[in-house]
Amino acid sequence: MLIPPRLRPWGRYGLHLLVVAACYYGGARLGLLQALVDDQVTPLWPPTGVALLALLLGGVRLWPGIAIAAFVVNATLGDSSSAFLISVGNTLGPVVAFLLLKHSGFRMEMDRTRDALALVFLGAFAGMAVSASIGTGALLFAGTIDSAGFWSTWSVWWTGDAMGVLILVPLVLAVRGARFPFRSARTAELAALLVCTTGVMLIAASSPLRLLYVVFPFAVWGALRFQHLGAAPCALIATALAARGAAAGIGPFAAMDLLPRMVTLQAFNTTVALTTLVLSAVIAERNEARRAIEQTCTQLAAVVEQYRPLLGDEAPPSRPDVR
Repeated sequence: MLIPPRLRPWGRYGLHLLVVAACYYGGARLGLLQALVDDQVTPLWPPTGVALLALLLGGVRLWPGIAIAAFVVNATLGDSSSAFLISVGNTLGPVVAFLLLKHSGFRMEMDRTRDALALVFLGAFAGMAVSASIGTGALLFAGTIDSAGFWSTWSVWWTGDAMGVLILVPLVLAVRGARFPFRSARTAELAALLVCTTGVMLIAASSPLRLLYVVFPFAVWGALRFQHLGAAPCALIATALAARGAAAGIGPFAAMDLLPRMVTLQAFNTTVALTTLVLSAVIAERNEARRAIEQTCTQLAAVVEQYRPLLGDEAPPSRPDVR
């Protein structure tokens, strides 16, 4: 059955909402595997990244897909009243983050240092404080937590939402803007980087020794050689495996109470995300400046060659391109 032409835009819109809701729900089920508080609050919450990506790519009109999926996820975990309030927070947080990024002039190429800083401080830290505050307040109102556990729950909620933004958004935007295919040597180097990062983190996250930070040379390697396309997967691997160790209470997180465990985990996760994100943006910005300078030099050399017959002996000697 064919859709009438006047209804086709609504059909596409409904399909976009369905895709957003499905991705949000799938990310939520993955995030809940590492829940630390009442099977609801996790140290890494991918749906916030999914929601912000949907708004960046499709506009604020996609918020109903986020709201519906958030309500369905939370309704399966608690009573409907708290689920409604939590879903409101889960929707408002990404919307506020999107509006702040839009107002700041954020570019999805993330090829400027200011874009990386805007994503960190506006998209992740400021925007996700909204969802954490509403969500934790809903749990307090429903009696799921008491007032003594408010701030520890809020800290887990806020950092988990923020990490979902800092890990997922750069990765997807980097893949979206990548130029494929790579040369075989470059592909092999990227594969070796990801394998080494995974191996190091598997050992560090399960060893009782404090070895988490040995992953930083690999994160820096990815940022220097591949910018966001190499650094973002390294950050995802590092934070996901560290969150897995914290949720299971193994390795460097063994014998820790909830709050010290979260402080240790999120200090590591935030440091990894900030290092890879900002360093990648700085390198991309430097590379873009170099390309602009080289293009200007080429244009000036072409102008000089064009007017060389008129300048005669006064023309500067041409020099070979030395790099």
